Amino acid sequence: MYRLLAFFWKYNLPRWSILIIDLIVCIFSLTLAFFLRFNFKSIPPEDLKNLPYDYALVVVVRLVSFIISKTYKGVVRYTGSSDAMRIFKVVVSGSFVIFLVNMITLYTLGYFVIPTAIIVIDALVTLFLMISSRLAVKAVYFENKNPEKEKIQVIIYGAGESGIITKRTLDRDAAIRYKVVGFIDDDEKKKGRSLEGVFVYPVAKLGDLIKENHVDSVIISIQNLTPSKKNEIIEDCLQYGVRVLNVPPVAKWINGELSFNQIKSINIEELLERDPIKLDNRLINEQLNHKTILITGAAGSIGSELARQCAKFSPSLLILLDQAESPLHELDLEFSEKAISCKYEVVIADIRNTERMRNVFNTFKPDLVFHAAAYKHVPMMENNPSESIYTNILGTRIVADLAVEFHVGKFVMISTDKAVNPTNVMGASKRIAEIYIQSLGKNSATKFITTRFGNVLGSNGSVIPRFKKQIEQGGPVTITHPEITRFFMTIPEACQLVLEAGCMGKGGEIFLFDMGKSVKIVDLARKMIRLSGLKEDTDIKITYTGLRPGEKLYEELLSSSENALPTHHRQILVGKVREYEFKEVQAFITELIQLFKTQDNERIVSKMKDIVPEFLSNNSVFETLDKD
Repeated sequence: MYRLLAFFWKYNLPRWSILIIDLIVCIFSLTLAFFLRFNFKSIPPEDLKNLPYDYALVVVVRLVSFIISKTYKGVVRYTGSSDAMRIFKVVVSGSFVIFLVNMITLYTLGYFVIPTAIIVIDALVTLFLMISSRLAVKAVYFENKNPEKEKIQVIIYGAGESGIITKRTLDRDAAIRYKVVGFIDDDEKKKGRSLEGVFVYPVAKLGDLIKENHVDSVIISIQNLTPSKKNEIIEDCLQYGVRVLNVPPVAKWINGELSFNQIKSINIEELLERDPIKLDNRLINEQLNHKTILITGAAGSIGSELARQCAKFSPSLLILLDQAESPLHELDLEFSEKAISCKYEVVIADIRNTERMRNVFNTFKPDLVFHAAAYKHVPMMENNPSESIYTNILGTRIVADLAVEFHVGKFVMISTDKAVNPTNVMGASKRIAEIYIQSLGKNSATKFITTRFGNVLGSNGSVIPRFKKQIEQGGPVTITHPEITRFFMTIPEACQLVLEAGCMGKGGEIFLFDMGKSVKIVDLARKMIRLSGLKEDTDIKITYTGLRPGEKLYEELLSSSENALPTHHRQILVGKVREYEFKEVQAFITELIQLFKTQDNERIVSKMKDIVPEFLSNNSVFETLDKD
């Protein structure tokens, strides 16, 4: 017997055998219909004499309808709602044909060949038996394949339509490897109700439900959650040590149906998200529509997202410029595959090469420049100061000077919070670049605008991808200092604010973005470990490696001598900073760049400290250059 069952589960039954079983079900249904119609008593003689014709009619009609609709060709163990619907249509259609034959016999022979009540009862019984038998086989098959004790216990957070669809998806696509032990919902009206055989519990019961059922995962199915509410729910779930999964927005469902593979773990980025940014699309459209836009560093995290955002406003030409060949090629492929509507040009160029950049400006004559190209890794620049001044300062000067020469309307520079009270070479180089374009803009028609923000989630070199990799490898997760904090913002958020700030800028401003609250990196790491379903110290260790050269414990958006003023956008401030005369700036920057030839790091950094007096090195060999 066991071998027979094993054979059945391993191999599909022949199609003809399914057809025969379905016909046997139909014969049984008709027999039961007669017994039900006559209350399990004797069948009247006038109906009894037509009984052979009744069976022949029903069997022939059902056989023909099954063959035409191919209901017997489906794999029974994978019966779904579409199969049930097809059976419903076929049985009802067949019963309608039997009814028509009945009407014909009434008008030709003067009597019903089969009572109408029998036709209705037979249709209902046939439907019930054909569908329920298939579902029973499916349930037994998957129970045999995945016994109850081997199933993963899950809770669905949200008892709305999306929650019900999520349960059905788990039942269908996950081969019933998951068992939903309950729904959680804060709607009091749903409390105690049963949905698809599963009860709805209030939020207060979440902990008890997890402990009593040894729940492995909680799936958040609620659509259109605000970031703050989602954060609150995730925090509630994480305190019980369970994995948290998320159902994507309906717009991302494949052909309008949710797939099990789309239910994924919560990303740390989702915990750091804030409410959507409200942009003045009309103003941005006026600035970008039908304009030629040059983006330097277009292959980078910020540059590529800027390109995507700008493309939405239909510029006449988008110039994607970078010296990184492979990432730029990837961006080109992305734009071509997505069939970006605006015209774009991919340009490989080094912003430090005057002749090459002059050719770019002369060829395309941009109306607007977004300058995102820069070296930005603190430890790398601390060890290579000459490269920082060559790219971040000389490169910026070349692009800015050409913007003036070729009458560019606006020049928007992407800066960093590390330019405030810099403690490293990278931050100081960006501050000097800020000083140059601000002073240059005083006497030019081109409007120079600076935007400052902190770390962007998922950017190249960001701490989050590194933590993810370390967790995947089993740890340890390395952090430089237990007290280190950083501001975080998503890449799309940062780029949207860059566009808004660029449009509102009149020239000479340094715009600061509301970065929210600073986050302790160790808390970030702990949360990422818990989101992975692991435990700190038990599964993954956190180790401290010490501050890297030039690194500081916390970042600032304004120095102590600067003030910030509000703008019409609540997430954008404008900083009031010290102003410089262009001739003075031009002289000391020229002198600094000439030091590149010496490759003398101490002389280069010393000169940078002369230009930016607030530049005080931290955890660096250059601390000896700081004056009392």
